[in-house]
Amino acid sequence: MEFLAALEHTGLVRLLKGSFYVYPIVNALHVAAIGALFTSVLLMDLRLLGALKLVAGEPFLALMRRVALLAFLGAVITGLALFSVRATEYAAMPIFLAKMGLIVLAGLNFLLFLWLARKRPADKAPSPAQQASALVSMLLWTSVLLAGRFIGFVA
Repeated sequence: MEFLAALEHTGLVRLLKGSFYVYPIVNALHVAAIGALFTSVLLMDLRLLGALKLVAGEPFLALMRRVALLAFLGAVITGLALFSVRATEYAAMPIFLAKMGLIVLAGLNFLLFLWLARKRPADKAPSPAQQASALVSMLLWTSVLLAGRFIGFVA
């Protein structure tokens, strides 16, 4: 906890806290990154579950994976900045810890999906296990989104 308390007093964090513009901009960028991440993941999952059949499968999934990765990186960077402003408080919040746990589970589910995908040719329909992974992905990322919104209301 000492590290987190020290983090809250660094120069960058003081800038975030003290600027009329910086914190709202970082917050807006975080929301935009989350929106892009959630949308790209949802579109991938829906495609794997058989929706959006008019869109070519593999090129679409490759594009959405790239969008999701960039959006995830943006969400992590801006999320760390937002976290740093009240690090000790957030680290003690069960809902924040739940959100972090859900993100880890979503990441593990994604790794499982990639492992399953390597066993199956790209031109074949997704396996039932891949489709189950897509359903779990939708559930996990929706839960991450909801947990994140609750943080602002219990802080």
